[in-house]
Amino acid sequence: MEKAKNRVKAPLAIVIALLLVLGISACGGESSSGDRGGGGSQGAGVQSTDGITQSQSSQPDSTAQQSQQPQQTTTASEAPPPEPVELIVFAAASMTETLTEILNIYKAAAPHVTLVFNFDSSGTLKTQIEEGAVCDVFISAAPRQMNELEEIDLILKDTRINLLENKVALVVPPGNPKNITDFESLVEALLSGDILMAMGNSDVPVGQYTQRILDFFDLDEEALARSGVLTYGSNVKEVTTQVTEASVDAGIVYATDAFSAKLDIVDTASAEMCGQVIYPISVLRDSANADAARAFLDYLTTRDAMPVFESVGFSPA
Repeated sequence: MEKAKNRVKAPLAIVIALLLVLGISACGGESSSGDRGGGGSQGAGVQSTDGITQSQSSQPDSTAQQSQQPQQTTTASEAPPPEPVELIVFAAASMTETLTEILNIYKAAAPHVTLVFNFDSSGTLKTQIEEGAVCDVFISAAPRQMNELEEIDLILKDTRINLLENKVALVVPPGNPKNITDFESLVEALLSGDILMAMGNSDVPVGQYTQRILDFFDLDEEALARSGVLTYGSNVKEVTTQVTEASVDAGIVYATDAFSAKLDIVDTASAEMCGQVIYPISVLRDSANADAARAFLDYLTTRDAMPVFESVGFSPA
């Protein structure tokens, strides 16, 4: 009986033992599976983040590159470059040297403007304007010619200003062969008939100033001309050339022309003798480039241009 009980207990114990082993195995499997699942999820998340970061750091940032490149777009507020302009300037012959120098300076201030000069006596230039010559700006060596154009409404009156002042000078050729030292000695030589003097024509400002000087000393121009002591030039440059070449013994020109020609000035006329020598400037009424003409006129009054005039003897009016 006792042996039979033992035979029954032995299989039962084995079954219980197997069940325990299976239960422990099942618990262990769930724990391992959970650990792997959790670890796998966390590992994938880290790799995913690292992967994106690595990808972003290894690939060039197109936005950053674009921001480093210079911006070449044109905004609506930017104005287009100005159209090329040809500006025709009629100017007294005595301004030849100074305006030619300013032409080169003005290129920097207004590169789109091409200056074209016509130099001659103010009377000749006035006549050309009256006859319809194309002109944007007129600079006269005396108010008279500008006044005459204003009277017939050929200038823009609101642009007219007195630009410069000059002086009238008595000059002699190199060596001063007749020993002319001042206007008084000139008068004596003219009256004695022992000299030949050059002066401007009556329609030329420098000639008109000379006529006033002759009147100041009570000299009769017509009588002097008949006696052969006077010779004439159609503009101040012609008078200056006659003195430079010593074809005359004296001449009356502007101080600025004497400076440019390196002539000796022996005397200068006072305002009492011939009045002030004023150079007016104006834009022409029919100018096709009035804005550019006004800008050039304004430029001539600046400290960029005025020193050029002053360097040869002009002064601001």
